[in-house]
Amino acid sequence: MSMVKEFKEFVMRGNVIDLAVGIVIGAAFGKIVSSLVADVIMPPLGLVIGGVNFTSLKLPVGSPLAGGEPVTLNYGNFIQTLVDFLIVALAIFMVVKGINKMQRKQAQAPPAPAAPPAPTKDQLLLTEIRDLLKAR
Repeated sequence: MSMVKEFKEFVMRGNVIDLAVGIVIGAAFGKIVSSLVADVIMPPLGLVIGGVNFTSLKLPVGSPLAGGEPVTLNYGNFIQTLVDFLIVALAIFMVVKGINKMQRKQAQAPPAPAAPPAPTKDQLLLTEIRDLLKAR
C-alpha cells in the first residue's frame, strides 16, 4: 500500500476528523473564555478587592538591565490564566456531566417491545386443522 493511500485512509477515518473539529472548536472556545475572564469577570473582581488589575501585578526581580526594563515575575498574568483554566475546566465538566446524564437515561430506557415470535410448526398445523373444521 502506498504511503499516500495509507495516509488518506488514516485522515478520512471518522475519529481523526472528529478530533480535528474538536480541536478547532476548543481553540475558539478558549478565546471566548479568555475574553470572558479578562473583560467581564476580572475587572469587577479587581474592584471588589481594591481596584487591582490582575494583569498589572508584578514582582521586580533584581535591578533593570542597561537601559531596559526591570526583570519581573508577572504573577498577575498567572492568576488571570489560572482563572481562565478554572472556568474552562468547569465548562467542560458541565458538558461531560450532561453527556453522562443523557447516556444514563438511554441505558435506563426500556427497550422497544419485541415483535411476537413466529408461530411454531405445531401451532400452524393446529391453525390449519381448526380452519378445516370450521369450513365443514
